[in-house]
Amino acid sequence: MRHLKFAPSWLRFLITFLLVMGILFRFFNLDGKVYSHNETYTSLRLSGYRITEVKQQIFNNRVISRESFAQFQGVNQQKSLNDTIMNLAKEDPYHPPLYYIIARLWMEIFGNSVTAIRSLSACISLLVFPCVYWLCRELFNVPLSVPGVAMPAAGYAYALMAISPIQLVYAQEAQEYILWLVTILLSSASLLRAMRLESQDKDEPVTEQKRPDLFAIWSIYAVSLAISLYTFIWSPFIAFAHGIYVMSAAKFKLTETVRTYLLASLVGFLAFMPWITIVIGDFFQFLISADKTKMQSSSMPIFPFLLMQLTRIFFDINLSQDNPLNSLITPIFLILVGYSICFLCLTTNYKVWVFLITLIVVPALPLILSSAGGIQLSTEPYFLPAYLGIQITVAYLLATQVYNGSGSRRSIWQIIIVLVIICGLISSKVSSQAETWWNKGMSYGNPQVARIINQTSSPLLVSDALGNNFGNVLSLSYLLEPKVRFLLVNNQKTPNIPDGFADVFLFNPSDTWRETIEKKYNLKTDIVYSDQYYSVWKFGKYPKLRRRNILINNKLSASL
Repeated sequence: MRHLKFAPSWLRFLITFLLVMGILFRFFNLDGKVYSHNETYTSLRLSGYRITEVKQQIFNNRVISRESFAQFQGVNQQKSLNDTIMNLAKEDPYHPPLYYIIARLWMEIFGNSVTAIRSLSACISLLVFPCVYWLCRELFNVPLSVPGVAMPAAGYAYALMAISPIQLVYAQEAQEYILWLVTILLSSASLLRAMRLESQDKDEPVTEQKRPDLFAIWSIYAVSLAISLYTFIWSPFIAFAHGIYVMSAAKFKLTETVRTYLLASLVGFLAFMPWITIVIGDFFQFLISADKTKMQSSSMPIFPFLLMQLTRIFFDINLSQDNPLNSLITPIFLILVGYSICFLCLTTNYKVWVFLITLIVVPALPLILSSAGGIQLSTEPYFLPAYLGIQITVAYLLATQVYNGSGSRRSIWQIIIVLVIICGLISSKVSSQAETWWNKGMSYGNPQVARIINQTSSPLLVSDALGNNFGNVLSLSYLLEPKVRFLLVNNQKTPNIPDGFADVFLFNPSDTWRETIEKKYNLKTDIVYSDQYYSVWKFGKYPKLRRRNILINNKLSASL
């Protein structure tokens, strides 16, 4: 890169502009998208209540309003931070507690609204930019402005990440994924910094001034690794990727750097031991338990999934998998990413490309190898390290090519950069104004269901707590109008539907349960909504007097 020219001022201005736009998109319309099934579980954990407590209080065959859910969807006076941590340990230890501790403290200050909880992720996402700059500085060892050197990969990296649609998705999600990305960046950058200081010590004697610097950087790595472990359960694979990199850089010899790395990693894992003990205990309890029911989750073949997600790193307007536009766009970005990886491996020191390749491959490989029957769409956030590695790789390619070579070559790469920028800006604009998005999973259709129910005059929504219904009813409650009432039952008990409701809806009933209700009330149900996750049915019309007689007869039968 030494023969490259200065990046012009307009290019530096463009990168700054994209950074500003990325920040604005992160905070725009935070409450616009549906509050998804998974996000309602976040709020439930923050409230300190357990699932069993919620089922006892609202899934009890009584008519309630949407205000009844508020107590279980945010901070309250009845439960403390300790309840949040203990309930995570008992019911969901696969979600480490750090994000939930931060979110609980955040909501005590800013309230329980959707905007408040999502603004935490948006604020955390701003830490991505200085961290990715530090990582690229250590990875490529190129300062911000060096005579004869173009704008470094760091500038392109945080510009691409600012307008990346996949980054925007998790910057507005009330979950721990964006915090996990920050910890990955911080631990990776500190590791590279420590190794660079160690390599300098081989050529120069270790002075008393350098020893504290080395100790401080290795300490940062140990602490950031521990923070990452307490943020997301997939973090051990990041540590494993780091271990492969360190060993390969040392040519698989037990050098002083390797020993120091192992010591720092050991400290990070020892700090995580209290929680990993809980996780292991829960796993063995699951194995010996008779209850091995799983939450419903959609899946798709691994290869189409990977192609779709690769495209979403740069361009995403929420297209369906079978949309013809995908067949045009996907090969373009596949070629760009493939060429970037080849260019990286051919033009950089092996320590650079080995780091990025391990970051892309190692955390994703277990998911790919276990996806023989199709990959679960709920595991999509686990590919965040791969997205990060790909974005840095593409940024390096753009940084080295945009002002290198002949005039025609430079023009081609300038056009490519413009197209990538346009794709990112269009994607961010479309995403910021949408009411639902692909990452909402089983809650994707809730806005449409809410419109169907809200347009009726006196609606009643009937549901049970099995499978995904529990969280999805909570999600739907954010979209329904105050006039809507809920009749929620546990274990598919036959509901006692009161008089006075003009429209009764069944939310995702099993065929057996729906047929039982039809038989009890002597009526048929018509399907009004259906997708790959759930269905909604509506009671057929019948005279009010007949309904009253049916209910009276049912009550008499119950009393006898």
